[in-house]
Amino acid sequence: MIYLGLPQWSHPKWARLGITGLDIYARHFNCVEGNTTLYALPKAEIVERWKAQTDDGFRFCFKFPATISHQAALRRCDDLTAEFFNRMDPLAARIGQYWLQLPATFGPGDLPALWAFLDGLPGTFTYGVEVRHPLFFAKGEEEKQLNRGLHARGVNRVILDSRPVHHAIPHSEAVIEAQRKKPKVPVHAVVTAANPMVRFIGSDDMAQNQQLFAVWLQTLPQWAQTTTPYLFLHTPDIAQAPELVDTLWSDLQRVLPEIGSAPSIPLQTSLF
Repeated sequence: MIYLGLPQWSHPKWARLGITGLDIYARHFNCVEGNTTLYALPKAEIVERWKAQTDDGFRFCFKFPATISHQAALRRCDDLTAEFFNRMDPLAARIGQYWLQLPATFGPGDLPALWAFLDGLPGTFTYGVEVRHPLFFAKGEEEKQLNRGLHARGVNRVILDSRPVHHAIPHSEAVIEAQRKKPKVPVHAVVTAANPMVRFIGSDDMAQNQQLFAVWLQTLPQWAQTTTPYLFLHTPDIAQAPELVDTLWSDLQRVLPEIGSAPSIPLQTSLF
C-alpha cells in the first residue's frame, strides 16, 4: 500500500476544480501533509472539524510546531510538546506520522538532543525526521550516526527531492521563490523505518517533472513490498499540484496498481 497526497488540502484556484475543502480533498487523496501546524496550533474546534470531514482511512502527517523544532531546537520543550499532542488528540487514530522538519543549523552536534526528544515521545505514533544540515548528506560518519539512530528508534528519515524545482528555468515569481526557499540537498533514498516519506518538489514544467520522477517509479514499488510509503507532490505554485498528479498518475498506476484510478478531478490545464 502507498499513501499519496498534496502539501495542503485547499487552494483558491482549486475551487474551480471542485476541491473546496478538506472533505472534498479527502475523496480524492488518502493523506495530506500538515504544514499548518508548523506555524501555529489550530484551535480545538478546528481539529474537531477536521475529524468530522475525514474518515478512518484518511491519514494526516502533521509537522511539529516550529516553536519546538526551530526555536527550542528540541530542548526544554516538554510543555510545548504536550500541548501539541493534546490539541491534536481528536485525530490520534488518523495520524500517519508526526514529523520534525529541522533547520540547516541543526547539525551532528545536536544529535543527542534529537535522540532525547524522540525517546520522550509517546510510543503510540509513527514519527519522521527531515534534516537539512550538509553533513547529514555527505555519506560520512555523521550521516551514518543519523541513520543508525533513526533506525534503532523506528523513526523514518523524510526524503526531500527538490531536483525538479532547482532544475527549473526561473521564469516566474513562484519558481524563483521556491528555489530560494527549498533546500538544495542530495536525494538519499534511505529507509530507516516502516513508513518512508518522499516529498517530491516538482517544477512548473510537467515534462521535466515526469522525467525526474522516473527513479521513484522504480524505488516506490520496491519499498511498498515491505513498507507503507507516503508520497507528497509539490509544485512552486501549489495551484498546479493537481496538474502534477494528473501528469504522474498513469505512471504510478502502472507500477503500483493498488493506487486505483486517477482522482476524479475535472482538471483543466488552462487554469494553471
